[in-house]
Amino acid sequence: MSVMTREEQFESILSLIEENKWAQVQRILCVMNPVDTAEVIGEMEGDKMLLAFRILPKDLSADVFSYMDPDQQAQIVQSISNSEIRLLMDELYMDDAIDMLEELPSNVVTRVLASTDEQTRQRINQFLNYPENSAGSLMTIEYVELKRSWTAAEAMESIRRTAPDKETIYSCYVVDSTRKLVGIVALRQLIIAEPDTKIEELMNDQVIYCTTTDDQEQVAEMVRHYDLIALPVVDRENRLVGIITIDDVVDVITEENTEDFEKMAGMLPSEDEYLRTSPLALARNRLPWLLVLMFSAGFTGAIITKFQDMLQTMVILSSFIPMLMNTGGNCGSQASTMIIRGMALGQIEFKDIWRVQWKELRVGLLVAVPLGLINFLHLAYLKHIGVFVSATVALTLVCTVVVAKLIGCTLPMLAQKFRLDPAIMASPMITTIVDTCSLAVYFTLARMLLGL
Repeated sequence: MSVMTREEQFESILSLIEENKWAQVQRILCVMNPVDTAEVIGEMEGDKMLLAFRILPKDLSADVFSYMDPDQQAQIVQSISNSEIRLLMDELYMDDAIDMLEELPSNVVTRVLASTDEQTRQRINQFLNYPENSAGSLMTIEYVELKRSWTAAEAMESIRRTAPDKETIYSCYVVDSTRKLVGIVALRQLIIAEPDTKIEELMNDQVIYCTTTDDQEQVAEMVRHYDLIALPVVDRENRLVGIITIDDVVDVITEENTEDFEKMAGMLPSEDEYLRTSPLALARNRLPWLLVLMFSAGFTGAIITKFQDMLQTMVILSSFIPMLMNTGGNCGSQASTMIIRGMALGQIEFKDIWRVQWKELRVGLLVAVPLGLINFLHLAYLKHIGVFVSATVALTLVCTVVVAKLIGCTLPMLAQKFRLDPAIMASPMITTIVDTCSLAVYFTLARMLLGL
């Protein structure tokens, strides 16, 4: 029996909808993965999308809804009744509900909040008041909570009773009478423990946790560093208020990596996906750095102007400028990319700056000497250019590569030291700085070796 591809499923569902065979559509959608179901429904046009969503069972519809794009979520919320909104909000995990509300237009958010009960509304408002991109705005309150005085049997009974409403049950959190976090127990420990064993004996009291105001990037690093599937969140009094699960951390890592890529490309970070961002917003994100880089390139022009007489005397020198600048920029970008990535993973800190510079100095020399030698042989013996000119270009290339490596590794670390994002010291900025340095070295060596 052959298995239908996603495209075949989509075509089959569309044809069934055209024939008004909604019972068959429901059966297909209910056996699909919620992520695939969300994608299939999201590709349908307005009325069909709403009809397909409405035939889903309420527990499945919440899962599917959480995987849909914000625009599709807004369209559905605006099209369903208040009672349906309330049922949907009851089924959504709190972190998914908050993610949705943060993306919806204000008028739609107002309607959603008006359709929920008072307790849910208070919880949502509390979450929305946490700083953007903080652990508090990222967490969910659907976690397993145990008492240290319980036995393993009592804990398992509590988990069986409450598990359907929890986002994860694999890590269980132990609190005292004041709700302070005192320990953590893995579900595996509870399963294999003797029924009358106390939770206090099973729990690990060395708990890794974060606070509600911690930045999401710091949270993601903690989860990565300690290989966690969930991270508890506490308030100022060390009371457990929520957990952050690995699926949300993956989203954070994707978001932070995207932001770093945009900064490394010389753009202001964008909040939305590329296809959902208007041309005006894209231009606004790119223009400031383009202006900065354009005017900073004026230093390069100033150096060329200063040595204009030298270039007029020996025009051939100008033909090597693009090669020197490009090679220097590429070397600087290589070094900065490695250092920025190392800092992002916590492998490199500012205290390591001398070790990093010493290593890049050696790398620069190992790369620069072969490049310079090959360049000299190429110019002197294949291009039949004068020995002194060839030597000038080769020596400039060696100096440029070494300087570019040192600049490329140093600037990101200095940026971090001054509480700036190291990603801004990436390719465009490094290239501009290295260009200026390479030209200064080039003309200085030319004057010394060629007597110009």
